[in-house]
Amino acid sequence: MGDERPSRLGKPVREGAPEAGRDDTGEQTHVTLQDVARRAEVSLATASRVLNGTTQVRPGLRERVLAAAAELAYAPNAHAQALARASSQAIGLICHDVSDPYFATIARGVARAAAEHGLLVMLASTFRDPAREVDYIAMLRAQRARAILLIGSGFEDRDWERAMNAELEPYIRVGGRVAVISRHRSLRVDTVQPENREGAAALARALLGLGHRDFAVLTGPHALTTVSDRLGGFRDALAEGGVLLAADQVVEGAFTRDGGYAAAAELLGRRLRASCVFAVTDVMAIGALAAFRDHGVDVPGQVSLAGFDDIPIVRDLVPPLTTVALPLDEMGERVVDLALREPRGSRSRVERIAGKVILRASTAVRSPGDAS
Repeated sequence: MGDERPSRLGKPVREGAPEAGRDDTGEQTHVTLQDVARRAEVSLATASRVLNGTTQVRPGLRERVLAAAAELAYAPNAHAQALARASSQAIGLICHDVSDPYFATIARGVARAAAEHGLLVMLASTFRDPAREVDYIAMLRAQRARAILLIGSGFEDRDWERAMNAELEPYIRVGGRVAVISRHRSLRVDTVQPENREGAAALARALLGLGHRDFAVLTGPHALTTVSDRLGGFRDALAEGGVLLAADQVVEGAFTRDGGYAAAAELLGRRLRASCVFAVTDVMAIGALAAFRDHGVDVPGQVSLAGFDDIPIVRDLVPPLTTVALPLDEMGERVVDLALREPRGSRSRVERIAGKVILRASTAVRSPGDAS
C-alpha cells in the first residue's frame, strides 16, 4: 500500500494510485471535473466557476484550474451540460447546521411545502463557514436548482456579502429564485424575517416585569445578524427600563448545546452576579441549564434562565424553558412560498414574523429582598 501525503485541502493523496484520467493499466479514461479540482487542489465549486466562465475567482486559483484542465485534457461532458441547462425539479436548502433543532424544524416545513409542489429538497449544512456557504451556492447554480433557500443568519462581513452577490445575481438573472430566512443586510432577495430584535426586547421587558434587575447574556458569534439583533434588542429594552447590562456579564460561545454549557461555565467563573440569564438561542440555553445543574446552581431558585426560538424540546426540560416562540414550521413553508412566487420586478419582498414571549418555570419572580 502506498504512502499518504496531505494535500493542500487536507485530504490524503495516495502515492502510487492511478493518475487522474487513467485506469490501472495506464489507458486514457474520461476526465471529470472532480479530477481537475483534485489536480488543482481546489474545491469542486471553484473548478466549476472557473471552467464555466465565472470571473469571481482569484487569479492564482483560476490559473491552477486552467493549468490542471489543460494537463488532463479535460473536455466538458456535453450531456451533463445539457442537463445542467434545464432547470431541475429540485430546490437547494442551505442552513448552518441541520442537527440544530431550530434548522431541523424549519427544514421540516420546507420539505412539507416542497412536496406539495412535487419538488425535491437538497440539503446542505455550512457549519457557519461563510466560504462554504458561497461554495454551496455555486454548486446549486451548476445543478440548475429551481430555487435556493438560505435559512441561516446572515454574516456581518463585507467580503462574504460581495461573494454571495457575485454568485446569486447571475443565477437570478437567468430565472433562478432565491429566498432567505433572517436578516441578510445586502442580499436583494425575498425574505422571511423573524423579528429578533423586537422579540428579545419583549422578553427583556417581561423579565423586568418579574422583578429582575441584574442580567447576563450568553451570545453566539457577533458576526451573525441574529446575534447582533437579539443582543441589541435585549440590551436596549433593559436600558429603557433603567438597567445597564454589564460588559463582563456577556459571554460569547458557539451556537450549540456545548457552546451554551461552556459560556455558562465561564460566566460562573467570572462570579455570576445576575439573577437572570438570557441565552440568545434555546440550544445554548439547554447547555446552560446543564452547566448550572452540574455546578450546583438551582434554576430558577438561584438564577432564572430564558432562551429564544421555542424549539420543541424546551417545554419538556426540567424546568420548562421560558423563551420567545417563533412559528418555525410555518417559516419553512413561507420561505418556499416566497421562492416559488412570480418575482415583483426588482423589488424584494419581506414577510415579518413576530415572536411571542412564553413564560415557563425556568424563570421566577424576583422580590426586592432576594439576594443575587
